[in-house]
Amino acid sequence: MVFYPKARQPRLSINHPTVRPIRLAVLKAATINLFLLQILFLGLFCYLFGSLFQQTTHIHNINILYVDYDGGAIGTAVLDAYQELKGPGFPTLIARSTQEYPEPALTVEAVCNIDYWAALYASPNASNHLLSALGGGSAAASYNSSDVLTMVWNEARYPTVVDSAVSQSLTTLSEAARVAYFKEGGKQLIQTLNSSDPAAIAIFADPWNLDSIDIQTTKQGSRLIYNTLVVILILIQEFFYLGLINGLYLQFNLYTAVSPNRIVVVRQIISLLYTLAGSLSTAGAIWAFRFGWHVNGNQFALNWLIFWLFAHLNFLVLDVFTIWLPPPYIPMVFISWIVLNVTSILLPFELSPGFYKVGYALPAHSLFQVMIDIWSGGCNPQLNYALPVMFAYEVVSLVLSSIGVYRRAHLATIKQEADEKALQERIAAAVAEKQENLQPNEESRPDALDGETPVSEPEQRATVQRRATFTSMEDQEKMCDIIRRELSRPAERADTSRSNNGPSFYLPYKE
Repeated sequence: MVFYPKARQPRLSINHPTVRPIRLAVLKAATINLFLLQILFLGLFCYLFGSLFQQTTHIHNINILYVDYDGGAIGTAVLDAYQELKGPGFPTLIARSTQEYPEPALTVEAVCNIDYWAALYASPNASNHLLSALGGGSAAASYNSSDVLTMVWNEARYPTVVDSAVSQSLTTLSEAARVAYFKEGGKQLIQTLNSSDPAAIAIFADPWNLDSIDIQTTKQGSRLIYNTLVVILILIQEFFYLGLINGLYLQFNLYTAVSPNRIVVVRQIISLLYTLAGSLSTAGAIWAFRFGWHVNGNQFALNWLIFWLFAHLNFLVLDVFTIWLPPPYIPMVFISWIVLNVTSILLPFELSPGFYKVGYALPAHSLFQVMIDIWSGGCNPQLNYALPVMFAYEVVSLVLSSIGVYRRAHLATIKQEADEKALQERIAAAVAEKQENLQPNEESRPDALDGETPVSEPEQRATVQRRATFTSMEDQEKMCDIIRRELSRPAERADTSRSNNGPSFYLPYKE
């Protein structure tokens, strides 16, 4: 079976004189565009990978509060162990006095206020309780190994990062402190140990377990994509809907048929409703797959609203790009916008080179900070800058997008007038050609007829015009066919490189 037989018809040779200029133009265009795309994606890859470069050597920028409420051997062992582990790949332990933090609850507040990424404290009288427990008896029976060292952290704040950089590091520190504790006072501990008491022996073998106060436990598998695919899909969703909206206005010629004022209002209403529904779907999907995540309905509503704001401002930003940038560069700018935004939330800025703090100015970074604040019940107080950044994008883009509607209406009217003029010229040319074919010959001229009185020249022209106009029904039908054919002919292809309608897609449904 032969598929697409027309494709097998003979074509001109590539060496044909008429093909050679086209071949050279195609090669030149392909080479230049290949170079531009390679430079673009090389730059994006470098920017993305640069934010992750030597991530482990920046872990020391993670600050952890340490308060020694014990004042004994265990508290000292923690500091000794930290001196052994201290380095670029380990968080910085900042010791503070009990005067600054008189009670453990204040360390929780410090972490909640993001003064520190985490806190570690030794419980009051932990060393004395341990020594008493090693002696056996009721002290050993009532000993709580989890009430010795406690870490406070917020897993909702970059969960994949804090799991390794904070939780695992503090667990390592706790184990190292145990070694330092036995190394420093091993002889005394052996002398104190009641070897006849199984509980005391068990305590000696495992003197403490690092306790954890996790402000918002976040262990569900979907947490891995909250700061990557979720944001990417929101941006792609707005880009495709922008293309459908533009296609709607172009296919129905609304820019030339409707007042720009009405277009601005209706376009914003449609975009608000669409992003409202899209943000509801996004928040709903996150909540549907939140297994084991303790969040409530109020947090869902707030998450929905912040997604709505982020989605709508990106719809407007992308619309501004498509209005004011040359169309060939819009895909490049769009992919760059995605990479820049996602890079700003892949890692906390403490783990990236200082240059990447430029991400503070990007809406995705603000979105993620607000999301953390919502998920952890206000334990990420960065709304003072995050919300103003997002609203600034919303307001500025709204103004520029509205102005862009007038620009598009202006250009669409100019194009319509040019198309109408070209159509009239084609019809006039076709009618003139047909009238020339219908002109009477020399023998039929009025002044050449025998036996008739010669008429004046104006009367001759009027007679010729009447004969050319009032022809037979067959000629009139031919004239109508010419006009219909000219009206049905597609207009000459416009120069889309100068059009600023932005991406537009054919509508899946068009009544």
